[in-house]
Amino acid sequence: MSATPLAALARTTDPRTMLRRFLAADAAVTGVNGLAYLLAAGPLGRLLGVGPGLLTALGAFLTVYAAGVALLAARGRPPVRPVHVVVEANLAWALLSLVALVLWLTPSTAGAVWTVLQALTVAGFAAAQYTALRATGD
Repeated sequence: MSATPLAALARTTDPRTMLRRFLAADAAVTGVNGLAYLLAAGPLGRLLGVGPGLLTALGAFLTVYAAGVALLAARGRPPVRPVHVVVEANLAWALLSLVALVLWLTPSTAGAVWTVLQALTVAGFAAAQYTALRATGD
Protein backbone atom coordinates (compact mmCIF):
# COMPACT_ATOMS: atom_id res chain seq x y z
CA MET A 1 0.00 0.00 0.00
CA SER A 2 1.42 3.39 -0.91
CA ALA A 3 0.74 6.68 0.82
CA THR A 4 -0.80 8.14 -2.35
CA PRO A 5 -4.28 6.56 -1.97
CA LEU A 6 -4.20 7.47 1.71
CA ALA A 7 -3.59 11.14 0.86
CA ALA A 8 -7.22 11.61 -0.16
CA LEU A 9 -8.41 9.93 3.02
CA ALA A 10 -6.10 12.06 5.18
CA ARG A 11 -6.82 15.16 3.05
CA THR A 12 -3.14 15.98 2.80
CA THR A 13 -0.08 14.91 0.87
CA ASP A 14 2.29 15.68 3.75
CA PRO A 15 3.22 12.29 5.28
CA ARG A 16 3.79 13.70 8.76
CA THR A 17 0.39 15.40 8.79
CA MET A 18 -1.12 12.22 7.38
CA LEU A 19 0.39 10.19 10.23
CA ARG A 20 -0.83 12.64 12.85
CA ARG A 21 -4.35 12.58 11.39
CA PHE A 22 -4.48 8.78 11.34
CA LEU A 23 -3.26 8.69 14.94
CA ALA A 24 -5.86 11.30 15.92
CA ALA A 25 -8.67 9.37 14.19
CA ASP A 26 -7.55 6.19 15.95
CA ALA A 27 -7.52 8.01 19.30
CA ALA A 28 -11.00 9.45 18.72
CA VAL A 29 -12.61 6.18 17.62
CA THR A 30 -10.89 4.21 20.37
CA GLY A 31 -11.75 6.81 23.00
CA VAL A 32 -15.43 6.88 22.07
CA ASN A 33 -15.52 3.09 22.07
CA GLY A 34 -13.80 2.92 25.46
CA LEU A 35 -16.11 5.50 27.01
CA ALA A 36 -19.17 3.70 25.62
CA TYR A 37 -17.97 0.45 27.19
CA LEU A 38 -17.38 2.22 30.51
CA LEU A 39 -20.61 4.20 30.61
CA ALA A 40 -22.99 1.63 29.11
CA ALA A 41 -21.44 -1.74 29.95
CA GLY A 42 -24.77 -3.24 31.01
CA PRO A 43 -26.89 -2.38 27.96
CA LEU A 44 -24.02 -2.97 25.53
CA GLY A 45 -23.19 -6.24 27.23
CA ARG A 46 -26.77 -7.44 26.72
CA LEU A 47 -26.77 -6.33 23.07
CA LEU A 48 -23.37 -7.87 22.28
CA GLY A 49 -23.80 -10.96 24.46
CA VAL A 50 -20.70 -10.13 26.53
CA GLY A 51 -20.41 -9.71 30.28
CA PRO A 52 -20.46 -6.13 31.58
CA GLY A 53 -17.31 -6.79 33.62
CA LEU A 54 -15.35 -7.56 30.47
CA LEU A 55 -16.68 -4.44 28.76
CA THR A 56 -15.83 -2.26 31.76
CA ALA A 57 -12.26 -3.59 31.83
CA LEU A 58 -11.89 -3.16 28.07
CA GLY A 59 -13.39 0.32 28.32
CA ALA A 60 -10.86 1.39 30.95
CA PHE A 61 -7.98 0.01 28.89
CA LEU A 62 -9.22 1.57 25.64
CA THR A 63 -9.75 4.97 27.24
CA VAL A 64 -6.19 5.07 28.61
CA TYR A 65 -4.80 3.73 25.32
CA ALA A 66 -6.72 6.38 23.35
CA ALA A 67 -5.26 9.13 25.55
CA GLY A 68 -1.74 7.87 24.81
CA VAL A 69 -2.40 7.75 21.07
CA ALA A 70 -3.90 11.26 21.24
CA LEU A 71 -0.70 12.52 22.90
CA LEU A 72 1.31 11.05 20.03
CA ALA A 73 -1.01 12.64 17.48
CA ALA A 74 -0.56 16.03 19.15
CA ARG A 75 3.20 15.98 18.57
CA GLY A 76 4.47 17.83 15.54
CA ARG A 77 6.78 14.93 14.80
CA PRO A 78 5.51 11.75 16.48
CA PRO A 79 8.50 9.62 17.55
CA VAL A 80 9.01 6.52 15.43
CA ARG A 81 9.24 3.89 18.18
CA PRO A 82 6.00 4.83 19.96
CA VAL A 83 4.19 4.92 16.60
CA HIS A 84 5.50 1.42 15.89
CA VAL A 85 4.16 0.37 19.29
CA VAL A 86 0.72 1.74 18.34
CA VAL A 87 0.80 -0.08 14.99
CA GLU A 88 1.85 -3.34 16.68
CA ALA A 89 -0.73 -2.93 19.45
CA ASN A 90 -3.45 -2.33 16.87
CA LEU A 91 -2.45 -5.44 14.93
CA ALA A 92 -2.36 -7.47 18.15
CA TRP A 93 -5.80 -6.15 19.15
CA ALA A 94 -7.27 -7.09 15.76
CA LEU A 95 -5.79 -10.58 15.85
CA LEU A 96 -6.70 -11.24 19.49
CA SER A 97 -10.26 -10.04 18.86
CA LEU A 98 -10.70 -12.66 16.16
CA VAL A 99 -8.98 -15.37 18.23
CA ALA A 100 -11.21 -14.53 21.22
CA LEU A 101 -14.27 -14.71 19.00
CA VAL A 102 -13.32 -18.20 17.83
CA LEU A 103 -11.91 -19.66 21.06
CA TRP A 104 -13.42 -17.91 24.08
CA LEU A 105 -16.35 -15.63 23.48
CA THR A 106 -19.92 -16.70 22.78
CA PRO A 107 -21.44 -13.36 21.79
CA SER A 108 -24.79 -12.64 20.23
CA THR A 109 -24.94 -12.24 16.46
CA ALA A 110 -24.58 -8.49 16.95
CA GLY A 111 -21.55 -9.10 19.16
CA ALA A 112 -19.89 -11.38 16.62
CA VAL A 113 -20.45 -8.86 13.83
CA TRP A 114 -19.21 -6.02 16.07
CA THR A 115 -16.07 -7.98 16.98
CA VAL A 116 -15.19 -8.60 13.33
CA LEU A 117 -15.95 -5.01 12.29
CA GLN A 118 -13.89 -3.47 15.06
CA ALA A 119 -11.00 -5.85 14.33
CA LEU A 120 -11.05 -4.79 10.68
CA THR A 121 -11.23 -1.12 11.66
CA VAL A 122 -8.28 -1.41 14.03
CA ALA A 123 -6.26 -3.33 11.43
CA GLY A 124 -7.08 -0.56 8.96
CA PHE A 125 -5.75 2.05 11.37
CA ALA A 126 -2.56 0.00 11.77
CA ALA A 127 -2.08 -0.21 7.99
CA ALA A 128 -2.72 3.50 7.47
CA GLN A 129 -0.41 4.50 10.32
CA TYR A 130 2.36 2.19 9.15
CA THR A 131 2.13 3.42 5.58
CA ALA A 132 2.15 7.06 6.65
CA LEU A 133 5.09 6.43 8.99
CA ARG A 134 7.07 4.85 6.17
CA ALA A 135 6.27 7.78 3.91
CA THR A 136 7.78 10.22 6.43
CA GLY A 137 11.16 8.60 5.86
CA ASP A 138 11.86 8.48 9.62
